[in-house]
Amino acid sequence: MGELRIVAGAWRGRRIAVPRGAVRPTADRVREAWLSIVAPALDGARVLDLCAGSGALALEALSRGAEHADFVEKDPKVLTTLRANLATLGAEARATVHRSEAGRFLETEVGLVRSDAPAAPAPRWDVAFADPPYHHGTATALAERWLRAPFAAIFGIEHEAELTLPDSVAPASSDRRLYGDTALTIYRTGP
Repeated sequence: MGELRIVAGAWRGRRIAVPRGAVRPTADRVREAWLSIVAPALDGARVLDLCAGSGALALEALSRGAEHADFVEKDPKVLTTLRANLATLGAEARATVHRSEAGRFLETEVGLVRSDAPAAPAPRWDVAFADPPYHHGTATALAERWLRAPFAAIFGIEHEAELTLPDSVAPASSDRRLYGDTALTIYRTGP
């Protein structure tokens, strides 16, 4: 079992567990940059962490003032670590853990079953994170789901640098940032 540290906020410096081999945690510098980008939207926010792994992204958001986080993870062994991290930080009351694959969760919770399904009325979350496995097509599939029906006002996806995710159409916007062999694409419902 490895460890990560919370970078900023109320739990700054606290350590959380990362299961070895089961997840690819977001590097500290990428996580710090990502959370700095979305920081203005975090105070009192509802956040969603798809492909949550250890939960580091949403835990950082909670540490920086988000009100509640939904964590979505399909691996039962990883979920054990995630729940332990919530307990370590005393964050259980501010979190809901869902055992599900990210796409299936969105189909069930947001009603994005078909590509021709009507758009959701309003984003359900203020900020959503996704750090799916590289080279499996999940990042593109999640981006396409958000573009059809934005389930969060801000949606950030970590993916391999050689992958270019679909562009958004006005009034939404997207921004792509590179960090070595990692890229972040951030979608927003407004300009």
